[in-house]
Amino acid sequence: MSNPILARWKSLSPKPLGPWLFNKGLARMVPYTGTVRPEVKELRPGFARVEMRDRKIVRNHLNSIHAIALVNLGEVASGLAMLAGLPREMRGIVTSLKIDYLKKARGTLTATCECSPPTEMVDQQFDVIASIKDTSGDEVARTTVTWKIGPKG
Repeated sequence: MSNPILARWKSLSPKPLGPWLFNKGLARMVPYTGTVRPEVKELRPGFARVEMRDRKIVRNHLNSIHAIALVNLGEVASGLAMLAGLPREMRGIVTSLKIDYLKKARGTLTATCECSPPTEMVDQQFDVIASIKDTSGDEVARTTVTWKIGPKG
């Protein structure tokens, strides 16, 4: 059977309001992630590209995007890439998050994650990296997300 996240994206993304509906559904399914208003721009098995607009509510006292908003963006990109590539019979859960802050983050940011999700039906740890870049293409942060992957049940 097909992957439910990927199936939803494929059915909605070609439609005029489809990406907006997908993003609203994502925010509803994962309310905390929804606080940064991630906008999924591209999704396929093992790949996600997600944008976050710079808004006052995600800023810190240094007038740049808050560290936790960056972690949130990196985690959602890694999660979508990973989960969109898993067989329906498997599940994943984050067990560790690490982030390197490389530059003050300002403006619209794009998190990109590319990975090869495992398909073996065994419990395993899997590290996924998401790179977050600003509009000039400079990498502002890099997240490493450790996933525990295994069969549902």
